Amino acid sequence: MILITGATGNVGRHLVAELLTAGQKVRALSRDPATAQLPSGAEVARADEAPMDDVEAVFFNPATSWSGPGELLAKAKANGVRRVVMLSSMSCLGEDDPANLIGQHHLEGEREIEASGLEWTFLRPGAFAANTLDWAGQIREDGVVRGPYARAHTTPMHERDIAEAAAQAFLTDDLVGAKPVLSGPESLTHADQARIIGEAIGKPVRYEELAPEAAREAMLGKGIPAPFADAMLGMFANFVDTPAEVYPEFEQITGHKARTFAEWATDHAPAFS
Repeated sequence: MILITGATGNVGRHLVAELLTAGQKVRALSRDPATAQLPSGAEVARADEAPMDDVEAVFFNPATSWSGPGELLAKAKANGVRRVVMLSSMSCLGEDDPANLIGQHHLEGEREIEASGLEWTFLRPGAFAANTLDWAGQIREDGVVRGPYARAHTTPMHERDIAEAAAQAFLTDDLVGAKPVLSGPESLTHADQARIIGEAIGKPVRYEELAPEAAREAMLGKGIPAPFADAMLGMFANFVDTPAEVYPEFEQITGHKARTFAEWATDHAPAFS
């Protein structure tokens, strides 16, 4: 039995499907099991209960517990769980930078899991292609995305690919003790991503750059804490006109190349139309 936290999220939903297809037993956690709409083969349980009976491995998504994995780890150890796979972040590569709050937050979780004595794997993806779903309302309205740093580069990754790599961390022992860095197959600017979404939906989409101060206000208005908004803006500023590194680990783990952003945009075209 594999316990999946964040089972209805972008990655968790695909991970549930991957593991079921591989013949694994899955217990998927949801705040509201009645509305989870997960595959029928999954056992769905309440996230605040997180039943651990018969569980051998756990997928930990830090977005489900901003206080860290401590409570989940204690329960896991008490119930004989042997492995934890954490959805971490490429931002951990800047671990020596105290201003890198996103990296520091994920590193704290990694260190707690390492100290638990359980087997572990830390998946470190970079930008999620799904982050651009935040643009959907603007694109539907007038085909203009307004945001910071149009020329900032990332390697956006399809959530299905992140889930596929995560599944391998459960299905084999090859990734025990590993911290694979995962990226999409190409470096793209924010402006590139907006254009590619336009191509997928058949109408022009352009990226209109906001001043950092205006972008910060917009982020705060969405409920993003100020320190994290500042960290994200600082990160994007560093990525301007600097092509992002494409990492080989996903292909090494799965045996095939990662999906392109154009494939992701086609898969999600209805959200922007």
